[in-house]
Amino acid sequence: MTEPAPERPQESLPLDSTAQLLSRITAQLDTQLTLVSLNGTRRPVHRTRQQPAPGGANPLIPAAPALVAVAHGSRDPQALHTVTRLLDRVRELRPGLDVRLGHIELNAPLLPETLAALGDGEAVLVPLLLGRGYHVKQDIPEAVAGAPAPRTRTAAPLGPHPFLAEALHGRLIEAGWRPADDGNRGSAVVLAAAGSRDPESAADTRRTAHLLSERLGGVPVVPAYACAATPTVPAALRALAARGRLRVAVAAYFTAPGRFASAASRHAPWIAAAPLGAHPAMARLLLHRYDQARATGVPARENPMNTHFLAPV
Repeated sequence: MTEPAPERPQESLPLDSTAQLLSRITAQLDTQLTLVSLNGTRRPVHRTRQQPAPGGANPLIPAAPALVAVAHGSRDPQALHTVTRLLDRVRELRPGLDVRLGHIELNAPLLPETLAALGDGEAVLVPLLLGRGYHVKQDIPEAVAGAPAPRTRTAAPLGPHPFLAEALHGRLIEAGWRPADDGNRGSAVVLAAAGSRDPESAADTRRTAHLLSERLGGVPVVPAYACAATPTVPAALRALAARGRLRVAVAAYFTAPGRFASAASRHAPWIAAAPLGAHPAMARLLLHRYDQARATGVPARENPMNTHFLAPV
């Protein structure tokens, strides 16, 4: 009698094949979710660039819109370095996402150049700006209107948002703020911002000051401005000193180093925090604004003058 052939062990997929399969499933789920609006209705489908198909991925999955971070620009060489590091963090959090940079002025690439390089692709513009001021309402729409990119939408500015309070708090701790300073009767913070004549911009800064105060256990946080609005940083410091607040920190409400941030820190009677920069919470906030803009269900812009803006949340 012949012996039965031994059973062959069940073959398993190589680890790299399993990873590729999971990657394809995740990408397909993400694509399906982008086709559904928040009210449950199906969104209109627009022609988009097609993603390459590395490792056997489905070549028909539409590419996600590029994330174009819009920075103001600065003559300070550290500003561009800081923004570049921030975008590197964004890429680490969302591998495969096309992340680009465009400036309003002073640095290359300028925003119209970045949009032109997209060709016929779709993009979500995320302003690296902290409130609803002139740059958000005028400069960015004008740059977009003159660019050939046919499909863009613009997310809300970064502020106000709890992620900003998290980043500001982290920078204060790095500068020397301690838990014992929370709730201390002699402690206070001046939130040094660039300033704007737009009342909505000032309201956004006040909201961020309130969020930071809550995070610090109720320590007073007073907005102050480098230009175009009052009080100035020195005036805010004098007012706090008159109220017996002598242990006062200056929090730099700037996305990157620059002339205004440096000037504000020089007035600090105690500690001065660094600008927000590439703090991890900032990278998460950029992606939050990007995802928020994609989830609105508003069709991508076909007319350059019909750029869609979201209110900060």
